[in-house]
Amino acid sequence: MSEVVGVGPHPQPWPTADHFDPELLGAGDRRNVVDGYRYWRHEAIVADLDTRRHELHIGVENWGHDFNIGSVIRTANAMNVAAFHIVGKRRWNRRGAMVTDRYQHEHHHPDVAALVDWAAGQPGDGPGESLPILGVDNVPGSVPLETYRLPRRCLLLFGQEGPGLTPEALAACRDVLEIAQFGSTRSMNAGAAAAIAMHAWVRANVFGQTLGD
Repeated sequence: MSEVVGVGPHPQPWPTADHFDPELLGAGDRRNVVDGYRYWRHEAIVADLDTRRHELHIGVENWGHDFNIGSVIRTANAMNVAAFHIVGKRRWNRRGAMVTDRYQHEHHHPDVAALVDWAAGQPGDGPGESLPILGVDNVPGSVPLETYRLPRRCLLLFGQEGPGLTPEALAACRDVLEIAQFGSTRSMNAGAAAAIAMHAWVRANVFGQTLGD
C-alpha cells in the first residue's frame, strides 16, 4: 500500500483566518507543500512566497520539449527564486515540475534576443548595472562554478539535455560557468546541474559563504 500524502480533514473548530481554504479544511490537503502551508489557499501561498523571494532568476532554453525542464523548475521552487524564464517554445513539459510551477512566476521569451532585452531592463548588483545572464555549460572558455563569485542579482541560464546552450545563448552570457566533473561522461543531467548551480548561489548569497569555506 502506498503512503498517503498530506493530511486529512482539519479537526473542528476550523481556523478562521482568510488564508485558509474551506474546501481543504473539510476534505484534507494532499498537496506537496510544507506543513506550514497546510490548508492554505493557493493564492495565499503565492502571496506569502512573494514576500521573501530571492533575487535569483532561472532561465531554460526550450527547443525540444525537454523533460528535464520540469526538474529545473521544481528545484527553482525549492529555492524560492524570483521567477523562471522559458526561452523558445511557450509550451514545455510540465510533468517533472510536479505542479510546483503554480507557485512561481513564469516569463516566456520567444528567443534569446527577447531574454536579453528583458534582462537589460532589470537592475543588477551595482549602480547602472543590468541583470547579468550567466550560462551553465561545460564548453570551451567556461569558468569553474566552484571559484566564481555569483552576484546576488543574476539569471542562471540552462540549455537542454545533450546539446546544452545554443550558440546564441552562449553569446548572450556575461560568463559561462561549468561544474567540475571527474568521471568518464561528457556531461551530467541538466536537472542535476541546475540544482548544483542554484545551491551554489544559495551558499554565496543566503548563507554568505565565501570562496574556500
